[in-house]
Amino acid sequence: MNVNKKTLYLVEMALLVAIIFIMAFTPLGYLNVGPFAITFLTVPVAVGAIILGPKGGAVCGLAFGITSFMQAVMGLSALGAALFLINPIGSAILCIVPRVLEGWLAGLIFKATVHKLKTGAYVLASLATPLMNTLFFMSTLILIFYNTETIQNLVTSVGATNPFNFVVLLVGVNGVVEALAGFVLASAISKGLAVALKNI
Repeated sequence: MNVNKKTLYLVEMALLVAIIFIMAFTPLGYLNVGPFAITFLTVPVAVGAIILGPKGGAVCGLAFGITSFMQAVMGLSALGAALFLINPIGSAILCIVPRVLEGWLAGLIFKATVHKLKTGAYVLASLATPLMNTLFFMSTLILIFYNTETIQNLVTSVGATNPFNFVVLLVGVNGVVEALAGFVLASAISKGLAVALKNI
């Protein structure tokens, strides 16, 4: 990577990280529905993974995770704040690790499929990012917090009988909305950016 390309790469990464932080602390980032929030932060993570590769995706995922943890610490997320009081380290893992993984893996998915699928790779990586966000976040939540009083109250409120049933009942609609947002927005934005950057 020559100096100009490296500089452009760092500028693009800085812009995406800045966008993630702006979205996280404005209404652009979340749509609150019940105890969970539908997040649109997977869109810039997917764009970062596609445009900047697996490492860039991981950095964007890290930025997403840090903002999520900050919201828990600051009490901006009711559930996040409750989980932070129960287990601060577990809360940090819950907020950060799934998001880093989703960005990194989305980058790998795009890299592995772009030569064969062409435009389809943009769609696949954009769709995979929010799906992985839901899968990894909820899996980590179940692993660390399922037996806590806070989560068991939610289990009872939705009438779940087991962890899998709990996930489906609680975030089924949220997951669909996030996946659709990623499918439509991230694939269109990343494809447009990829075309534009080739002309620079």
